[in-house]
Amino acid sequence: MTRGDVLLRRARDADARAAADVWLRSYAAAVPTVRCAHDAADVRDWFARMLVPRCETWVAVAENSVVGLLVLNGRELKQLYLDPNWRGRGLGDRFVALAKQQRPDGLSLWTFQVNGAARRFYERHGFTEAERTNGQANDEAEPDIRYIWEPQSP
Repeated sequence: MTRGDVLLRRARDADARAAADVWLRSYAAAVPTVRCAHDAADVRDWFARMLVPRCETWVAVAENSVVGLLVLNGRELKQLYLDPNWRGRGLGDRFVALAKQQRPDGLSLWTFQVNGAARRFYERHGFTEAERTNGQANDEAEPDIRYIWEPQSP
């Protein structure tokens, strides 16, 4: 899947570190007030051991560099992160369209309550709030929101 010199493709083992680094940069930029529960080495290990080999992980590649990632696990959209320099260019829209194509029966996801940009983004893409928590179930102990997307009936 290519558009505008950005290729969306399934991640390979060799992409794990670059994808983790995008995750780290994006997390720091998107939610600077939320403590990251894991250090960079742990995040890179998690990508290499778990996300890339065990989940449906996609990357966006531009000029031979990973600039975004999408992780699907069952019906859950586990991760959608873009390099901060790539926000606002339609890449997130392409990833959501891909996720809906891959999971036409519906999706769910979690995002932090303080992440207003992510909440607006997902709501714009038809996700609706299903649940709020006080954060006790996530590693960051940060209040979050579960969103769901269900295809519309014809």
